[in-house]
Amino acid sequence: MDTILTKIEKGQPPCQEELSLLLSRPEDAVRNRLAQSARRVCEAHYGKAIYIRGLIEFTNYCKNDCYYCGIRRSNAKVARYRLTKDDILSCCAAGYTLGFRTFVLQGGEDGYYTDDRMADIVTAIRSAYPDCAITLSLGERSAASYAQLKAAGADRYLLRQETSVDRLYRHLHPPEMDGKKRLECQHTLGDLGYQLGMGFMVGAPGQTSEDLAQELLYTTKRQPQMIGIGPFIPHADTPFGGNPPGSLSQTLLCLSILRLLNPKALIPATTALGTIHPTGREQGIQAGANVVMPNLSPLAVRKQYSLYDNKICTGDEAAECLQCLGRRMESVDRHLVIDRGDALPS
Repeated sequence: MDTILTKIEKGQPPCQEELSLLLSRPEDAVRNRLAQSARRVCEAHYGKAIYIRGLIEFTNYCKNDCYYCGIRRSNAKVARYRLTKDDILSCCAAGYTLGFRTFVLQGGEDGYYTDDRMADIVTAIRSAYPDCAITLSLGERSAASYAQLKAAGADRYLLRQETSVDRLYRHLHPPEMDGKKRLECQHTLGDLGYQLGMGFMVGAPGQTSEDLAQELLYTTKRQPQMIGIGPFIPHADTPFGGNPPGSLSQTLLCLSILRLLNPKALIPATTALGTIHPTGREQGIQAGANVVMPNLSPLAVRKQYSLYDNKICTGDEAAECLQCLGRRMESVDRHLVIDRGDALPS
């Protein structure tokens, strides 16, 4: 085990069998050792800065029917909404005043937002805020669509694979969906020059330690600029609503491993971490994360963008949430910064 840990601490990916062994028998001493090493590596590259992203969840319509997601097509209990371009620009204006220099537009795969309509929104944000980064998280689109949005001014794209394991993907999705297409989209985004964000769920129904090891190695092999992971959290109105959530400690262990194997990546302490435990985001920072993503969406719609149950910060004003996060980061010897927060070149 010491040999495996030393290899990871040196930034050398172990083989899948070694990683699986580590993940199947996690001990507190192992997690603490890797977390300490991950903090040291993160601080060596980024200091004590924590970068903020302003999250704008602009539509909860989705054509997909993923079995674990609260806004899946078949969930008739969701009150659906779409934000207009003016709504989105108002969110950006409020965020800019608060110090946000990255805006993340996230939504379900909603056909209403055609390439032209989406490009118009991106162009308007780019024109109004030339010093800001624009990140999109719109799911699977065509190469031409990605290229048009890039030309309109988008800088980054978040497309978590959730799982790269075909067997597990088919367990979590309906037959009409294809996991290979998602992985191909990730490659297309990288080829187009986007700063790419990847990631996966920890503790998804049916996931094994071997699957989790594959996710770590697949993500590391791609060397994305951003890596977002979080524990699986069930939503009551989905087929997996009765499943137990993923493990906080396992998620933190994976986060530390990812930091050590991807030392220059931007890694968020996700909302899911904060949902599964009151100090989950602080623990994520202590495990090697260096990004947080407060919500800039209008209060009236936040509760409707419910990917999983009990999501935090759905009732907080953006300013209130940011102040709270600032105090939380200071409690673990970190500080929020006003910065685009671009990933360092690898």
